[in-house]
Amino acid sequence: MKKTIRYFLIAAITLVAAFVYYYVTIPAFNIHSVGTWWFIIGALVLVGIISSARKIYQEHRNGVEIIKKDKSLNITVSIVTKIYLGILALLLIILAIGALLSSPIVNAKKYQQLLTVQERDFTTDISEVDYNTIPILDKDSAALLGNRKMGSMVDMVSQFEVSGDYSQINYNNKPVRVTPLTYASPIKWLTNQSEGIPAYIKIDMATQDTECVKLEQGIKYSKGEYFNRNLYRHLRFRYPTYIFTEQIFFEIDEQGTPFWICPVKKFNIGLFGGVTIGNVVICNAITGECTDYDIEEVPQWVDKVYQAELLMELYDYSGTLKHGFFNSVLGQKDCLETTNGYNYIALDDDVWVYSGVTSVSGDQSNVGFVLMNQRTMETRFYKIEGATEESAMSSAEGQVQNLGYRATFPLLLNISGEPTYFMALKDDAGLVKMYGMVNIQKYQWVATGNTIKECEKAYSKLLQNNGIASSLEKQSISVSGKITNFIPVNVEGNTHIYFALEGKDKVFDVDMTNTDLLDIVKYQVGDTIKVLYTDDDYPAKVVKIE
Repeated sequence: MKKTIRYFLIAAITLVAAFVYYYVTIPAFNIHSVGTWWFIIGALVLVGIISSARKIYQEHRNGVEIIKKDKSLNITVSIVTKIYLGILALLLIILAIGALLSSPIVNAKKYQQLLTVQERDFTTDISEVDYNTIPILDKDSAALLGNRKMGSMVDMVSQFEVSGDYSQINYNNKPVRVTPLTYASPIKWLTNQSEGIPAYIKIDMATQDTECVKLEQGIKYSKGEYFNRNLYRHLRFRYPTYIFTEQIFFEIDEQGTPFWICPVKKFNIGLFGGVTIGNVVICNAITGECTDYDIEEVPQWVDKVYQAELLMELYDYSGTLKHGFFNSVLGQKDCLETTNGYNYIALDDDVWVYSGVTSVSGDQSNVGFVLMNQRTMETRFYKIEGATEESAMSSAEGQVQNLGYRATFPLLLNISGEPTYFMALKDDAGLVKMYGMVNIQKYQWVATGNTIKECEKAYSKLLQNNGIASSLEKQSISVSGKITNFIPVNVEGNTHIYFALEGKDKVFDVDMTNTDLLDIVKYQVGDTIKVLYTDDDYPAKVVKIE
């Protein structure tokens, strides 16, 4: 009877400990999960420790030098011990062999084929830039705006703080970053959890407008919750076999409803290798309702399924394992990899990860760049040789070295058919002060400006001086007529010629610092002139005299 009670207590303690471990660590019950294997091994070790402790206790109670009388029992204990140790050893061996057989060392070809890369034409795919939709803020700058906005919300700031998610998405065809609030402390959670998190932050990446969007019903399921409403635990109890990615994305749909986008890993090579995404669970952050989608059926409004780092890792496999694993670490023939950084581009109503592609030799030039769709994993390669992003950032910083500004990781733009790096220049406080544009193929062509428009004009002028028709010229309007007024004016120390044309209600401005426009001095009142001008300023800016 006593033995039965002891065994029952051992089993009960083991089950309680296993439940606590599972509730805290929430591993998936999946053969592909390393956590599952360590959970089983840990449970067996715990049983062994409890059994050994019980045996030591009994021997200590009955005398340390006990010689057991029942030899058959000793033999049974010995056999059980050997079986127990054998199972532990077998599990560890399976874990080690599984890791080896899942690695690129023995599966280089399979890893190299995980990603399909299409070579495309840059000017065909990337349209001329719309400056109203350029995401001029990086995540750090967005975080500064988010914290500043939170500080102004006097009814919330003492109870909540801004989460660090800041997912970049397309919202109603605008690039925005969104992030939920989170509880400021466990005590604040205790006093507010019944109502949930009342709002999220939305930042327009083009205009820098920051909004705290208040919800009619609070967010009840989040990463900052405790117990069963914790997002990870909520997902685990509903999907015990799913292996979710480390990063779960916060997004809003077109109506502004908050959701958690929870990608599920798919293992394509062996037990633990060749990770892609097999399906996606979309969890309503307010109600906790979950919907499971196959990767091909994910709704269009969802922007982030594949983590940027995962896409870059898959491309690196594709670029470095063309001739096998050992060539990738020794000879390194034809080995290409992504550069040290990435950014996001809005294209075809999706968010694409941009990164340069360079050789593994570590030179300071790119052989091209890739765009990788975060929803579909579609990957496009553009063969354009030029400077790496870091070289371009250094070039832009060199233009303002007296101010000590630091460049953000650049965006990729199409300006007048020229692939161009665009970056913000920030001061030591992290505030955006200026903007820079650097030609990818000729990175000595650098333009800066205090505003995007000013920077673009300087860059367009730079292109004109080097024989490339600028986007200003392409978008300009042609007009001709007889000059009725002709007045030289000094504007901020520079000479401008203002003139009017017969029958036209516009005033035209010729900037004499532009050497291509100096022919204006040959004209006078009464002469007929033909010019190209842009209609977005007053007075209308002349860009070419024909």
